Amino acid sequence: MPRATNSPASKARKKKVYKLAKGSFGKRKNVWTVAKNSVEKGLSHAYDGRKLKKRDFRVLWIQRINAATRMHGVSYSVFMAGLKKHNITLDRKALAEIAYTDMGAFKAIMDKVK
Repeated sequence: MPRATNSPASKARKKKVYKLAKGSFGKRKNVWTVAKNSVEKGLSHAYDGRKLKKRDFRVLWIQRINAATRMHGVSYSVFMAGLKKHNITLDRKALAEIAYTDMGAFKAIMDKVK
């Protein structure tokens, strides 16, 4: 009895990987083992990147808030403690946006915290 390989399914699997490897340089786009490794690594980097993106944005928001608070002579930690003390529940993303776009509104928040 001849060996069955289920060729249509394996071809479809390879086609999926080659589609993801499209645009790669050299053997990465058309040699099965190299393309498979490249795609796997790329997908794992993409997964990690989605996690790192959140961390990077939080750092950016803190830097923007810190810069704005120091312009008013207060440190970031003192400002955040003041917000908590006065029950102002704005997250860092919103505070950073206010500090970046509307200095008047941020000054009003600073006056409340001081």
